[in-house]
Amino acid sequence: MVGWLKALAYGAGGMAAVGLGALVALQERLVYVPVLPGLARAYPITPERLRLVHEDVWLRAVDGVRLHSWFIRHSPTCPGKSPPPPPPPPPFPVATSSGLLLPFPHVQWFSGPTILFFQENAGNIAHRLDFVRLMMQRLQCNVFMLSYRGYGESDGYPSQKGITDDAQAALDHLVQRKDIDTSRIVVFGRSLGGAVGAVLVKNNPDKVSAVILENTFTSILDMAGIMLPFLQWFIGGSSSKGPKLLNCVVRSPWSTLDIIAEVKQPILFISGLQDELVPPSHVRLLYDKAFEHNRNCRFVDFPSGMHMDTWISGGDRYWRTIQLFLDQYAPEVQSCDASCKSEIADHDMNQFIMKFSIVLTALNKLLRY
Repeated sequence: MVGWLKALAYGAGGMAAVGLGALVALQERLVYVPVLPGLARAYPITPERLRLVHEDVWLRAVDGVRLHSWFIRHSPTCPGKSPPPPPPPPPFPVATSSGLLLPFPHVQWFSGPTILFFQENAGNIAHRLDFVRLMMQRLQCNVFMLSYRGYGESDGYPSQKGITDDAQAALDHLVQRKDIDTSRIVVFGRSLGGAVGAVLVKNNPDKVSAVILENTFTSILDMAGIMLPFLQWFIGGSSSKGPKLLNCVVRSPWSTLDIIAEVKQPILFISGLQDELVPPSHVRLLYDKAFEHNRNCRFVDFPSGMHMDTWISGGDRYWRTIQLFLDQYAPEVQSCDASCKSEIADHDMNQFIMKFSIVLTALNKLLRY
């Protein structure tokens, strides 16, 4: 009998060791799910299908990984309606290789906010296009959608450090753009995207005006104990009371609860109280921790909101909440200081010189005929 008990104990211990080893080895596949089961990695839909004006933007992270993203530009027309007539062409022509004269291409500067959106851990940015389309309609904003490494058309393999570098590359691109108001960049992250956004905002206090976190967890360490209850005695974040013996083997802890206290920008916390993945208590804990150090924090919950559909079930109140937050913490700047005016003047002069040289080139070609 004793022999059987020993054998059973050894067998159980062996199975536990194998299971733990598998969790350690495959943890990235549990945290990051670029391809949903039964679906292809390719984008199932693109902004063109939804009649959204956009650019395909290719970035390089600091470690050289090539990243894909969409910059979706605000348009005064709502998708689905007839577009307005095109504006009259500017007076400056452009000489093409065929000798024809075409209107000089131009991009309008947009004074509204630009949302830097970070998605959840599963699927790709195409699966969020319906949400982004409605966001642009309701908030009158641009949206920049980053495809994390290993997701969509981006190269590489996802990791916490890698995705942190990806987010930095996206922000660095935005602050260099000349067609947006760079003082109105707002980070929006949902679930894993909230953890990504919190790190980015903490590291860039002067580049981001505000941050919105929706249904975000306190840490992957805490989520491990929720998804796999037998691990809660061995893995946990700063709010956990367990021994945390296995924290050292977790390569993507995403400890948002520790990061959020260092965020100085205004924060809007959105919580769906019916969230079936991330306990709503996580968002409340994040808010409480942030509010201890940052009084420009807001917490709003939605009684029927689930993990992925709070923006749907929240209805008009959801969008009004975000709009009021943006109006308060990312308002439109009405004035321009001397340095701003100088930069605009230099830009206009460069544009004039470039256009004038193009006109001369075109005239020379015409005179040859």
